[in-house]
Amino acid sequence: MSEELITNIYNAFDPFQPLEPDDPVYVDCHQVRGDENIFRELGKKIIRSKQPTCQLYTGHRGVGKSTELKRLKKHLEEKGFFVVYFAADQEDIDSEDAQYTDILLACTRHILEELENLASPKPLQEWLKGRWESLKGLALTEVSLEKVNLETTISQFAKLTATLKAVPSTRETIRKQVDIHSISLIDALNEFITEAKTNLKDSKLAVIADNLDRIVPVTRVDGRSNHDEIFLDRCGQLRALQCHVIYTVPISLVYSNRATQVRDNYGDCQVLPMIMVRNTDNSVYEPGLKTLKELIGKRVGQFAPDASLDTEIFDKSETIERLCLASGGHVREVMQLMQTALDWTDDFHY
Repeated sequence: MSEELITNIYNAFDPFQPLEPDDPVYVDCHQVRGDENIFRELGKKIIRSKQPTCQLYTGHRGVGKSTELKRLKKHLEEKGFFVVYFAADQEDIDSEDAQYTDILLACTRHILEELENLASPKPLQEWLKGRWESLKGLALTEVSLEKVNLETTISQFAKLTATLKAVPSTRETIRKQVDIHSISLIDALNEFITEAKTNLKDSKLAVIADNLDRIVPVTRVDGRSNHDEIFLDRCGQLRALQCHVIYTVPISLVYSNRATQVRDNYGDCQVLPMIMVRNTDNSVYEPGLKTLKELIGKRVGQFAPDASLDTEIFDKSETIERLCLASGGHVREVMQLMQTALDWTDDFHY
């Protein structure tokens, strides 16, 4: 029984699994994160703006961005929006080698898949036909030109993104072919989006491209990085989609010497802070500590609802406090520290 309990609790602290909206173990941390509120800071602009908006969202890895974005998706859907959410690094881009064209193709693929019943794919089909010979030359497809339809259009864009991620040998060739015609692809995608919006209630459409903050920085010989090339050099194209868009962005770019340029191009970038656990004089910030203990307690409580966190799961209250303070208020650190502690645990007093 004890080993099963430990295993269940261990997996409840998976540091790489964001929570789904309305998950019972979710803890509202905004009061110990400087009153951060994604519904107000990102959501209000989308809900109130009559023109398409393009916003950036960032924070340290594992601080809880994906969980908050999924909550925002549900919130917008409750307000009548159709929301296309995707985690770009899962199927579409290689975080260690990503460029703007990869993001454009990922957006195209997911928008096409999600809105396939709301608009004609003809503009994107025509774009594909115009690139057909070069794509066939890359051995990406064996479908004949005459057989291009909705199903094959979706599958070919999916194949393009999959090949970009999985086959480095053809990656640059695909990028060159797409990059040359990126403006026409955006035009075709916007034509598709515009028709889809006419079939949506109040033309409400938003796209959330998550995990782009995981793109590894690569510095070129001129001192500029791939982050600069994607989010600054291509900002006009990132902002060009005729719908509301949120992109996650590497926090290093937001706090770099390019910060002013980022703000000029996108407005204020919303940052998800860590949970405050110490004051400026290094004394313990009790509300933050209490929040982290609640976060741990809810995940443990799924499997040991009657157990005392201070005496039956941990040996004493000072131990859980030390763990919370050692995390520095970083949610993923809490998860990893809990799993490490459980690696050294063979039994509970519960």
